[in-house]
Amino acid sequence: GAPHIRFYAGAPLGGGDGEPLGALCVIDTVPRDDLTPLQRQGLSLLARQVMVELEGRRRDRDVIAQQRLDAAAVADSDRMFRTLADTMPQMVWSTQPDGYHDYYNARWYENTGVPAGSTDGDAWNGMFHVDDQPKAWEKWRHSLASGDPYEIEYRLRHRDGLYRWTLGRALPIRDAQGQIIRWIGTCTEIHEQKLMLEEREMIAHELSHRIKNIFSVIAGLIGLSARERPGMQEGADDLRDRILALGRAHDFVRTHGGGVSMAEEQASLHGVLEEIFAPYGGRERLQLSGENPPIDDRSATPLALLFHELATNAAKYGALSNETGHVTLAWSINGDGDDAKLAVCWREEGGPPVTPPQRKGFGSVLIERSLRSYFSGKAATAYRPEGLVFELEARLGDAAIVTGK
Repeated sequence: GAPHIRFYAGAPLGGGDGEPLGALCVIDTVPRDDLTPLQRQGLSLLARQVMVELEGRRRDRDVIAQQRLDAAAVADSDRMFRTLADTMPQMVWSTQPDGYHDYYNARWYENTGVPAGSTDGDAWNGMFHVDDQPKAWEKWRHSLASGDPYEIEYRLRHRDGLYRWTLGRALPIRDAQGQIIRWIGTCTEIHEQKLMLEEREMIAHELSHRIKNIFSVIAGLIGLSARERPGMQEGADDLRDRILALGRAHDFVRTHGGGVSMAEEQASLHGVLEEIFAPYGGRERLQLSGENPPIDDRSATPLALLFHELATNAAKYGALSNETGHVTLAWSINGDGDDAKLAVCWREEGGPPVTPPQRKGFGSVLIERSLRSYFSGKAATAYRPEGLVFELEARLGDAAIVTGK
């Protein structure tokens, strides 16, 4: 009967796990002799090739199926991201690795009032105030080139046509190899906070100006009282000098126009000390060494009290009372964080021989009280024949002399 097979030779087809799947066979309708060894080898090779093709097709089907699953997962993830982004109060955007903006959430369009898609690509920069655009471009290009986080404050055009202060931030998303595959960013309106800060700075400026005037008024009253009572002239002069020193220190750190302080414009700690020491010969008589961190108005008063008293005493009795003496003021910061230690050393040399005082003067008492009030640490004064040495060691967080370190 059909198919009238009179000859059969087969080679088994087996899966990678050894499971038999079938056979590759040759048949004929007439009897034939057995296959030769070469024919058997050829049939086996053909069978292996068949399995290669079958496995390849199965892998292709698996890959296609996995790709479809991955695409579905990406689509679900994208829908979830867009839903989440649209519910956020911030404006959310994302870009391709090269910085091309291809997505904005609903909040962006509600806030700016621009048509959907009109700010794709590089058109976003046109939404910023013209004075802020160069800085925004510079920072964005830096982030794209370096992978550093993006953060900037700029004025963004609102749907009403006015510009409102906004905080822009963005972070890169990287793959397993560390390559950036996307940037995700947000825009948060900070207009009201910015206005409040500017108002507070204006009030602080006015208060600082009034405080400076108070220093001048007090100094004037002291001078007037001294003229009316000649016997208190010497003490009045000392007190007036201290008041004026406080005024100079305060004036150095108080905010000026635009919220910028002199400490931000000049040399911070070195600058304040030079301002205090200017009446005593400046750098020619007082040599400063150490780091130069910024200080703020909290630090000005204790700083002025402490070093003004040391300089005044040196001018009256110590190294600054003659033409050959000088003072070396050195400080260092050791350690990090709250455990960082501030070490200060005031050393006088070249003055007249020093003898320990029989009693503490008002200046010494003022220094001690200043140390107790502002510094949690150790202080020591050594009256050496060659000159006075004053040393202070305090935790940086307690000392409040330097900020930003």
